[in-house]
Amino acid sequence: MTIDKLHQVVVYGLGAMGRPMARNLHKQGLLIGVKNRTQGKAQAMQKELGLTPFEDEAELFAAADTILTCVSADNDLKDIIQHIIPLLKPGSVVIDCSTVSPKTAQSVSDDLAANGIAFLDAPVSGGVEGAKKGSLSIMVGGDREHYKRAEDIFSAIGSQITHMGKVGQGQATKAVNQVMVAGVAQAVCSALAMAEQCKLDVKKVVEVLSAGAAGNWFLENRGQTMIKNEFNVGFKLDLLLKDLHICQSTLDSMDAALPLVQNSIEDYRRLSEAGYGDEDISALIRLKRCLLNQEDLTQESENDG
Repeated sequence: MTIDKLHQVVVYGLGAMGRPMARNLHKQGLLIGVKNRTQGKAQAMQKELGLTPFEDEAELFAAADTILTCVSADNDLKDIIQHIIPLLKPGSVVIDCSTVSPKTAQSVSDDLAANGIAFLDAPVSGGVEGAKKGSLSIMVGGDREHYKRAEDIFSAIGSQITHMGKVGQGQATKAVNQVMVAGVAQAVCSALAMAEQCKLDVKKVVEVLSAGAAGNWFLENRGQTMIKNEFNVGFKLDLLLKDLHICQSTLDSMDAALPLVQNSIEDYRRLSEAGYGDEDISALIRLKRCLLNQEDLTQESENDG
């Protein structure tokens, strides 16, 4: 039996992740249009990629067999879906690459299904670097038939694509991923702050640890930037804080708790309230330095000049 592959994609959400994903879809001849709540971003990308303009958004969405969404929060996704449902043709598929709660994914899926539209929750991991390279890890929840139909789309933006099960299980996998991301950040930032306190050459510490059992992506890619106090390179800590609240709500639904999640929420909340919310999650080292130096976070800020 021949699978009717999806091949006419509109990307809705042109943030740090959505823009490079749209570019990679365009390279594979799969992108027919872009949409953003800030219209200027959509117009700029349409011009950059030389996309054929549509008369209006109704015509744009009517031409698509796939809408790929990538937004920052649960309510953003819900609002967008309610806006576009009347514009989508029955039989089309919405693929959501945002990080939202499994409960939100299921709710959105139900709303779309009532209108004859399929849904795949497909959160991604790999950061802006992975989005630019088209090497994202994609964890997909939803009907396997629609997952197979979307293979070309997923291959254009990712290198590790895995069907995790029913709707919501992609997002549950992403919650597990973010618990691990938070844990690695806690370990690496604590260790490098300790290395500084020991008066070690931290650049050498990063090099030697990266080659051994303690080696990991975060140490290799953020170690040197932390040494230089460069915190504008990757995933914003306010976004991880949002994701950790999703992890907490997922644990709450199971009547369970993980101290790692609770402690990380508290640490990132303190950093956010101190004005560091737009910095990379590696800014956690600020808090670890303060802990070891017995200073408060305001002093760390003042020391930055």
